Amino acid sequence: MRTTTFHKPKDIEVFKQNILLWSQQFDDVVWLDSNNHKDQYSSYDAVLAVDAFTALKTDYFDAFENLKEYYSTTEDWIFGYLTYDLKNDVEKLSSKNFDGLYFPDLYFFQPKKLFLFKDDEVEIQYMRMVDDEIERDLVEIIQTSHLKTQESNNPIKIKLRIHKDEYFEKVNRMLAHIHRGDIYEANFCQEFYAENNVINPLEVYNKLNAISQPPFATFLKSNNNYLLSASPERYIKKEVQKVISQPIKGTAKRSENQKEDELLKSTLSKDNKERSENIMIVDLVRNDLSKTAERGSVKVEELCKVYSFMQVHQMISTITSKVLEDVHPVDIIKTTFPMGSMTGAPKISAMKIIEDLEETKRGLYSGAVGYFTPSGDFDFNVIIRSILYNASNKYLSYSVGGAITAQSDPLKEYEECLIKAKAMREVLEN
Repeated sequence: MRTTTFHKPKDIEVFKQNILLWSQQFDDVVWLDSNNHKDQYSSYDAVLAVDAFTALKTDYFDAFENLKEYYSTTEDWIFGYLTYDLKNDVEKLSSKNFDGLYFPDLYFFQPKKLFLFKDDEVEIQYMRMVDDEIERDLVEIIQTSHLKTQESNNPIKIKLRIHKDEYFEKVNRMLAHIHRGDIYEANFCQEFYAENNVINPLEVYNKLNAISQPPFATFLKSNNNYLLSASPERYIKKEVQKVISQPIKGTAKRSENQKEDELLKSTLSKDNKERSENIMIVDLVRNDLSKTAERGSVKVEELCKVYSFMQVHQMISTITSKVLEDVHPVDIIKTTFPMGSMTGAPKISAMKIIEDLEETKRGLYSGAVGYFTPSGDFDFNVIIRSILYNASNKYLSYSVGGAITAQSDPLKEYEECLIKAKAMREVLEN
């Protein structure tokens, strides 16, 4: 492995755009961008991994064991995704709903070329077999500044998998489960989709990222499968022995009027329904983290704190633990997956009811994208506010959801879904 540092590019934002455009020549690409949302848990401002040396693609059966073996064998950086349907590996569950995307359930690759952005510097790591290409690649990246992504002007007609009246009926059925005591809370999702459409994935990603600028933006390419994500949520991160999870529960719209916007933010912070949703998931995450933590080390560092993003206000909690030294990093993921914010409580009962009431296989939506480092650390986001695209069958999809509790009003839940879907719809229809 050859490592070098590219010091202070003239304009780091231009360099980031150039390198993302340059990356499109490869079949395997993961781009992670914090959009300058710096917090105490940030390791990098952005990361680009391209050009697979080895890769793992598999269905859910024994997926986590396969991932553990793959990671232990490579002893290197690996980048990739975990779909929601890996729940079927963790528990005796199934995924039988409609799937228009056909992504593998799990995908990771070991990159030949890696770029780590931090504080106006770019650390570059190339495998020895390609390390003589660093200087040439940097010249190519800088020279891509005159190129532009090809714009696609095809009108895209978005369809609803679940229409409004059916949505109300399904939420009421979920409420019946809650009132009966089967569950306390469940995340219910619906798909918006388009068929027979050709898009330019990078152009769509750039538009989505520009209007959202979230802390966990992702562009992922695996041959003809694409993820274009404006996620605001971290699923889980490990740094040495510290594990951090930051579930989101609670959403309010933004306003261009500053006073009204502050009122919306304040109202969200005091909303008993939203707080109870968040606290229930915090308890679930605490329980999940305790499975691999030193006794007494699980702590809630922030409870129901409201953060503001370009499209929405979000209520976020931060839970941490100190992991036992002999725990394999993949086992930390396995014992917390799928993340509580996208399932419900109790988790297994909620996932069974979700499968029964939803119309679409979630796949990568409400799964996670991220990386493992050679030292055993990792960082993964939650795939929400995202567009998924299969270029082979010209199918694109985005899903949104919300937590249903005993206090839920089906109309308000539906309106919240439309708020969450706004950015994706705007990008695809304009």
